[in-house]
Amino acid sequence: METTAVTYPIRRAEPRDLEAVNRLLEQVLAVHHAGRPDLFRASGKKYPDEEILRIFSDPGTPVFVYDDGQVRGYVFCVAEFHDSGSLNPVKTLYVDDLCVDEKSRGRHIGKALFDHVRAYAKENGFYNITLHVWECNPAARVFYESLGLVPQYTSMELTLPQVSE
Repeated sequence: METTAVTYPIRRAEPRDLEAVNRLLEQVLAVHHAGRPDLFRASGKKYPDEEILRIFSDPGTPVFVYDDGQVRGYVFCVAEFHDSGSLNPVKTLYVDDLCVDEKSRGRHIGKALFDHVRAYAKENGFYNITLHVWECNPAARVFYESLGLVPQYTSMELTLPQVSE
C-alpha cells in the first residue's frame, strides 16, 4: 500500500499577509495581557508595519504562514548563532512567535507550522529550535511539550512593589 506525504499550505510570509499577521498578533497580545497585565498592554503592536515587512524580507528572520485561502496561522523565527566563552558554537532557530487563529484552533495547524519549522531547521543545518513560553499560557506549554520540546533552562523573576509617584 502506497502512502503519500501530507502537504500543508505553508509558505514564506509576503507583504500581502500584513493585515492577517497583524490580526493574529492582536490575538497573541490579548492572551498575554490577560495573563500578565503588569507586563503586556491591553492594546498595541509588537512590531510596526514597516518592521514586519522588513522581517518578512530578511532571510535571517523567516516567517511562515499557514494559508489555505485565508491566513490561519504564522510562525516568526530568528536565526541565532551562539559562540562565546564556555558554550560550543551552535546555530539555533529561535521561534519568536507562533499563533493559530482562535477560530481555527484544534485543526492541527500549529503542529503543521511547527513541523514545517523543524524541516526548515534540519534542511538549513540548525542544531536546535528554541522558544520561550510564558507561564501565564499553560495551553502553549502543553502544546509545545506535545511536539517534543523540553525545558532548556528556566528563567525566573521576582516582581518588586512599585513606589507610587
